[in-house]
Amino acid sequence: MASEQAPVEAPLPLSKYSKRVILKTILDRPDGGVGLIGQRVVVGGWVKSSREFRKEPVAPASDVGGHKDVSCVEVLQSKLPFFKSIIKVFAGEYRIREKLDTVLPKPPQPSVSILQISDGSGVSSLQVLVDSSLAPPSLVMPTGTCVLAEGILQKPSLQGKETIELKADKIHHIGTVDQDRYPLSKKRLPLESLRDSAHFRPRTTTVASVMRIRSALTQATHTFFQENGFLYVQVPVITTTDCEGFGESFQVTTLLGKDQSSVDDTGGVKLETIKASIKEKSKQVEELKRSESNKEALAAAIQDLKKTTELVSQLEARQKEKSGKSYTQSTKVNFSEDFFSCKTYLTVSGRLHLESYASALGNVYSFGPRFHTHKSDSKKMLAEMWMVELEMAFSELEDSMECATDFLRFICKWILENCTEDLKFISKRVDKLVLDRLRSIATGPFEKISYTEAVEVLKQATERKFQTKVEWGVSLNEEHESYLTDEIYKKPLIIYDHPKQLKPFYARLNADGKTVAAFDVIVPKVGTLIRGSQNEERYNTLNTRIKESGLEKQQYEWYLDLRRHGAVKCSGFSFLFDPLVLYATGLNDVRDAVPFPRSFGKANN
Repeated sequence: MASEQAPVEAPLPLSKYSKRVILKTILDRPDGGVGLIGQRVVVGGWVKSSREFRKEPVAPASDVGGHKDVSCVEVLQSKLPFFKSIIKVFAGEYRIREKLDTVLPKPPQPSVSILQISDGSGVSSLQVLVDSSLAPPSLVMPTGTCVLAEGILQKPSLQGKETIELKADKIHHIGTVDQDRYPLSKKRLPLESLRDSAHFRPRTTTVASVMRIRSALTQATHTFFQENGFLYVQVPVITTTDCEGFGESFQVTTLLGKDQSSVDDTGGVKLETIKASIKEKSKQVEELKRSESNKEALAAAIQDLKKTTELVSQLEARQKEKSGKSYTQSTKVNFSEDFFSCKTYLTVSGRLHLESYASALGNVYSFGPRFHTHKSDSKKMLAEMWMVELEMAFSELEDSMECATDFLRFICKWILENCTEDLKFISKRVDKLVLDRLRSIATGPFEKISYTEAVEVLKQATERKFQTKVEWGVSLNEEHESYLTDEIYKKPLIIYDHPKQLKPFYARLNADGKTVAAFDVIVPKVGTLIRGSQNEERYNTLNTRIKESGLEKQQYEWYLDLRRHGAVKCSGFSFLFDPLVLYATGLNDVRDAVPFPRSFGKANN
C-alpha cells in the first residue's frame, strides 16, 4: 500500500491590487507559517531592524585539467605568497601589506543581510535573508528601508524565535533611507517623541496596532448601525448655526486675506525680507565706492537703497498705525461679501441636521470630524474630534440610553473577537488591563443615576478634595467623572436629567423646569464617551430655549420648521470616537490615538 502523502498547501493568495502576499496571511496562521515552507512568494514591507553577517570566503578549487583564461589580477593573487616571501626580506611585513593593498583591488567580502520586515498587516514581522549579490555592494538596508523581495519560504537558518523565513533570490525594489534624517530606529521610542513625526509613526509596532484597532472600531460602528436599520447620512462640515449653542465654534471666512488695509506694495514679501535686503544693498554700495570703476552703477545702487529704506519706513509706520487701532469684527468684516454671504462655522455637532433626516427616514447616523475651540490641555480632547452621531424618530430618552448601551457593548465585543493579536500585543506593551476593561463593557452591567444623585454622592466624598467645588448646577468635569467610575461604581455609568444650562438648547425640558432629558455615558479611565438627549419637539418651548441661550433665532428658523410641520419626538446621541480608542488601547493621550491630531497650538502635517 502506498504511503499517505501530506496534503499540498495551495499557493498563497496575492493582494488583489499590489501582486504581493500580505505578511499576515503567512505569520498569523496557527502553525506560524510552517505549512508554507517551500512556497515561492513576493513580499513587501519596511525594515524594522537589520543586521549583517559575513560569509566565510570559499577557497577556489584547483584547476586539475584544461586550459582556462586568467586575468592579470588572478595571476598576481596566485603568486601572492611568493611575492610576500621575497619582499618581506627587504621591506618588512607591514610595508608588504601596504604595497599590495594599493596594487590589488580587494573584492567585497560576501555577506547576508538579515532583515525583519513588516507591511503593517499585523504585529509580527517576517525575517528575510538577502545575499549581498542581490543588492549593490555599497547599499545598506537600515530601519525604514522599503523592500519588495521574492524568494522561497524556508525553516529559519539561524537560531531565534522565528518559525519561518524568506530566502530572497530576487529584489524588485529598494526604497533607501537617509539615516541622518530618519526619526525612527530599531529601539523603542516614547510615544510623545513621535508626535512631531506623525507621518512616520505608523511604522512603529505600537502605533500600527493602535491604528488597526481604530480601523476595527470604525468597521464595528458601521456594522452595528447597518444591522439595526439605520441609514448613513453625511452632514455638512461647514454650517451656519452653532449647533450646541455654547459659542465654541471655529469661524470660516475668506475675508481676512482680502482686508485692503493689510495689502502693501511689496507683492506679498515680508517686511523682514525687505530689511535683510537693505543690508545686502548697503554692502553693494560700499563695494562700488571702493572700486570707483562705475559711477553710473554706484548712483543706481544708492538710489535703489534709498527707495528700499523709504519703503521699510512706510511699512513700519503702517503697521504701527494698525496696531494702535482696536480691531472689531463688525467694522472690519462684512460677511455679505464673504464666500457664503453670511457667517459660517466648522460644525460642532451634526445632530440638528440629522434630526431633519430622521423626521423623514426614521433612524439615521453619521460619522465624521467635529470641531471645538477648547483651549485646553486635556489629554482626552482635541480641536478636531471624530464623532458618531445618530437620531431616531418616535424615540424618547430611555430608547436613546438603551441604544447607547447596546452600541458600546457591540463594538467592544467586536474588537475582542477581531483584534486578538493586536490586543495581546497592547496588553503586553501598553496596558495589561485592556482586555478586562473591554470585557466589562461587553458583558458587564451599567449603573444609571440622575445628575442630582451624582452630586449627592460627590458631596459625601469628604475624604476627597476636588479642585472644582461640587454643587448642584456645576458641570461635572474629569476629576468628578473619574472618582465616580473608577472609585465608587467601578463600572460604566449613565448620568441623566442634567441642569438645562449645562446642555444644548434643543434638549427636552423636563416637568421641573430646571433639568432636561439629557444623559452622559461615562466609563472608567477615559470619562465621558457619549452625550445624548431627547430633543424638544414643542415649538413654543424650543423657541423660548433659543432666546434664553442668547442665540440668533433667524439662524434656527429651518430647525423650528421641523416643529411647525409634522413634529415628531426624536432622541439621539453623540459618541466621542477618539476617547474610545484610548479605552481600547490603554493609551493615556488622545494625540497618540489619532492619525494626525489637531490640538490647541499644534497642527503638524
